[in-house]
Amino acid sequence: MNGASREAHAAARERLEALTDSSSVDAGQLAEQLAAVTDFLDREVALRRVLTDPVQSGEARAELAGRLLTGHVDGSALDLVTGMVRSRWSRSRDLVDSVEELAATADLTAAQQANTLDDVEDEVFRFGRIVQSSAALRAALTDRAATTEAKGELLHSLLGGRANPVTERLVVRLVTRPRGRSLEAGLEALSRLAAARRDRAVAVVTSAVPLTDGQKQRLGAALAKLYGRQMHLNLDVDPTVLGGISVRVGEEVIDGTIAERLAEASRRLAG
Repeated sequence: MNGASREAHAAARERLEALTDSSSVDAGQLAEQLAAVTDFLDREVALRRVLTDPVQSGEARAELAGRLLTGHVDGSALDLVTGMVRSRWSRSRDLVDSVEELAATADLTAAQQANTLDDVEDEVFRFGRIVQSSAALRAALTDRAATTEAKGELLHSLLGGRANPVTERLVVRLVTRPRGRSLEAGLEALSRLAAARRDRAVAVVTSAVPLTDGQKQRLGAALAKLYGRQMHLNLDVDPTVLGGISVRVGEEVIDGTIAERLAEASRRLAG
C-alpha cells in the first residue's frame, strides 16, 4: 500500500488494537466478521469502488456501508469498517486487503490473549513446510476445480484436533479464499503478522540437524543484536545442507552451510 492507503490502514490497525484491548470484544468473533466483510467487498467490485470514491464525502460512504452491513455484523465490526470507509484509499482493492489483514490480526490477537501465539506461529510455519514437501497436497489445496467445501474438509482432516483452532481458521481462510495470492506467499504473510504481534521479525533457520536449546538461544541473541529487534526462529531440518546453518530474514539470506560453500567452490572452478 502507498500514500493514502498506507495511512488509512495504519489508522485502522490502531482502532483494531483499541477494540481488542477491551475485554468486552471477542477477538475471534471479530475476526470471523471481518473475514465475511472481506468476502463481500471482494465480490462486489462496483460497491467497493463507491465506498472508496474520493468524490463522495467520508460520511456518505460510511452511511452507505452502515446500511449494507447492519444486521450482518455486530457493533464492533461495524464501527471498525465504517471508520475505514471514512478514510481515503489510493485504490479500492487496498480497502479489501486492509480488512482481510485486520481479520487475520484479530485472530492472532485471540491467540495471544490465550497465550497460544507461539503455537500458532510454529504451526503455520510447519504447515508451510508440509505443503512444500508434498506436491500432491499443494495441488489439491490450489486446484481451482475443487470446491471450497472439499478444500475445507481436507484441511479439517489434516489440522482438526492437531493444530490450534486459530491456526486452522487462518489456513482454511487462506486456502479457500486466496484472492490471487500463492499459498506460499499467504503463509509467509501470516508468519510476519504473527511475529509483528510481539514486535519481532521472523528468521527461517535451516540446519542439517536439529539445533540444541543453547544453540537456538545464542543464535536468537546474535540475530537480535544484528537486526536490532527480537527474532522468532522458524527452524527447519534439511540433511542436504550437509552442515552449518542458513538463515533467511525477509529477502536477506545468511548462508553458512557446507553445501553452499561447496557450490561456491564449484562455481569458481567453473569460472
